[in-house]
Parts: sequence; structure tokens; C-alpha cells
Amino acid sequence: MDELIRINFDSDRPTVSGRELHKALEIKTGYKDWFPRMCDYGFVEGKDFRSFLSESTGGRPAADHQITIAMAKELCMIQRSDIGRKFRQYFITVEEQWNSPEAVMARALHFANRQLELVQKQNTELLETVVVQNQQIAELKPKATYYDVVLKCRDAVNISVIAKDYGLSAQKMNDYLHKVGIQFKQSDIWLLYQKYANCGYTKTNTHVYKDSFGCQHTKVHTKWTQKGRLFIYETLKADGIYPQIEKED
Repeated sequence: MDELIRINFDSDRPTVSGRELHKALEIKTGYKDWFPRMCDYGFVEGKDFRSFLSESTGGRPAADHQITIAMAKELCMIQRSDIGRKFRQYFITVEEQWNSPEAVMARALHFANRQLELVQKQNTELLETVVVQNQQIAELKPKATYYDVVLKCRDAVNISVIAKDYGLSAQKMNDYLHKVGIQFKQSDIWLLYQKYANCGYTKTNTHVYKDSFGCQHTKVHTKWTQKGRLFIYETLKADGIYPQIEKED
């Protein structure tokens, strides 16, 4: 079917620009006078059409309307012209195609796929939250040792502080700990594998902040306890890697 006029399929039903239809029907009366006169036939905004401002070409934006195909058919019939009858038949064909079983099924599948994507996204976010919470729970109940008593008064530190002891960047240290099977990355957060999660090596802090729109967000930071720092030291030493202070003569 040849396209006589552009049809908008972005909403829940097809629509057409009132100004474009006015031009296509070769109406002599100006649009700003013609459209209100057509509305006197009982068309209702929000049901049969919606108003918007068309893009400006240098002057003031002009009022336009997205009208339903049902309204467009009636407007064509009201004109009582050959071109009006031609466009009315065109809109009837568009409507038949829109309501065909194949088109209805395609829209239903598209909607279902969008809903599935939304559910999958929500599930991914939920799983990430559960992983973080599991580590936080494990950190709240580490195995108590004398070492813990000694170290509990020491502050936890960022990985960058530990990496600096070895002359490394935080990224290289994180990559090493991942390579040797100590931690893994979940979204933007480094977390310990379950084998080490309840050993008291890390502490996770939740930072609450607001964006430029005033919306509240949270960000989780993983820090290493002094016990964890010694664990990294022993792990690196077994690999022949020593802090810079032990390399000095």
C-alpha cells in the first residue's frame, strides 16, 4: 500500500498530524480556523486527538494535533470531496491492517518482550543486592580470634593503600587478587569468594548520596581490615612478592 500521508505508530493506536492532513486535503481555510470548526462536530481532546506544538522553523512554534485514524476518517468524510474520499479509504485500509490478527499478535509479542526485559533487569539488580548482603552478613559474624581482638581497633583501608605498599596501582592489586581466586567483581564492586567471605578480611560501607536531580542513591565500598591486609601480605609473599619496605637494604 502506497503511503499517502505519514502515520505515527508510536502510541497505543495509530495517529496522523492534523496539519499534515489539512494540507493533504487541500483545505483553503487556515488550519487555526479550520481545526476548531471541525471540533464542533463532537471530537474530544484526549479521546480523539491531543494537542502539541510543532517544531519551530525560525518563528513561533505552531499548534498541531495528533488525531486518531477514526477521527481522520470522519474529517475526510466531512470535506465532501474526491480527495477526502480517497484519504478516507486509505485510512480504512490502515485501520484494517492495524487490527489484523498478525499485527495484534506482533504488538502483543513486542509488549511481552519489553516486560520480560524489565523483569530480567529487576532480577539482575536483586541478585546483585543479595550477593552484597550475603557478604555483609558474613562480615558481621567473623570467627573470633585473638588476632581479631588486637586488630579491631585498627581502621579498615582502601585497596589503594595496600597496593601502594607494593608500588602497585589499586587496579593491578585487584586484578591480582582476582587472578589468585580471592575476589570477584559484581557490577562495580569487588567481593570476596565464599571461601574468604566470613574470615573478617573486609568491611563494606554503604554511602548514600543524591544526584543532580535530588534523587537518592547508594554506593557500596569494600575496604580491607588489618587482618585482611596481613592475609594479602602472606598471599603475596608465597608468590615471591614483598612490600617495598622489605626490599630495602
